[in-house]
Amino acid sequence: MLIDSHAHIQGSEFSADVDQVIRRASEAGVEKIIIVGGAGDLSSNEAGLRLARSFPGLFATVGMHPHDAKDVGEEEWDKLRALVREPGVVAVGETGLDFYYEHAPRQTQVELFSRFIGIARETGLPLVVHSRRSDREVAELLCGEAKGSVGGVIHCFTGDYDAAREFLDLGFFLSFSGIVTFKNAEYLRDVVRKVPLDRILVETDAPYLAPVPHRGKRNEPAFLRLVADVVAGVKGISLEEVARSTSCNAQTLFGI
Repeated sequence: MLIDSHAHIQGSEFSADVDQVIRRASEAGVEKIIIVGGAGDLSSNEAGLRLARSFPGLFATVGMHPHDAKDVGEEEWDKLRALVREPGVVAVGETGLDFYYEHAPRQTQVELFSRFIGIARETGLPLVVHSRRSDREVAELLCGEAKGSVGGVIHCFTGDYDAAREFLDLGFFLSFSGIVTFKNAEYLRDVVRKVPLDRILVETDAPYLAPVPHRGKRNEPAFLRLVADVVAGVKGISLEEVARSTSCNAQTLFGI
C-alpha cells in the first residue's frame, strides 16, 4: 500500500475523469490520498472536502497557498477557520512561504502562515507546509510560533540537507515528489539517502511535477510508485519497505 500524501485532484484538471483517476490510483497500489486544499482560491478547500466525502480512502486538508495570501481577508479567514473544524479534515494547509515567485508580499505571507500555525495549535492538527526559497524563514516561524507543539510535513521538499536536518529537529516529516526522479536532482536524491526512512513521506502534488517518464504531462496519484521506486533505489531497499514505512508515517501524521 502507498499513500499519496499531497494531491490536488479536486481541481478543474480532473473534472472530466476524477473517478477514473481514483480507480487507477487504487489499481497502482495507492490506497489513500490526502487531498490538499488552498491552491488557487478558497473554493479548492470546499471541493476537496466534498471529494473526500465521496470516496473511501480520501482525506482533506484546509489551508491557503502562500501565492494567494493577499486574497485572504477577515471574511475568508472566518470561512477557513470554520472549514478546518469540519469532520474529515486531517491537516491545516497548504500554507507556508514562497519567496521564489512572491505572488503575495512577503509580510502578508508571513502573517497568514502565522495564523495557520495558530489554528493548528488550537485544533491539534498537523501542518502541510509549502517552502520555496524560504527554508530559513519557515523554520524560524515554526520554531517561534509553533513552540514545539505543532508537527507536520514539509511537502515537496527541495532544500539541502542542512535545511532537512533543521526541519527534522523541529519534529517535521519531509515529503518527496516526482522531482526526485528528474535527471538534475542528484542533490535531492542525496538528501533522501541521508534522511531516516521513518521521517519520509511520498507525494505526487498532482496535477503538477509528474515523475519521469511522464514529466511535462498531467500528474496523478497512480504515478506515485515511480517516486517510491527512486526512494527505494537511493536507499538500497525494496519498494515494499518504502511503501510500508511511508504509509505508516502518513497514517501516524494524519491520524488516518
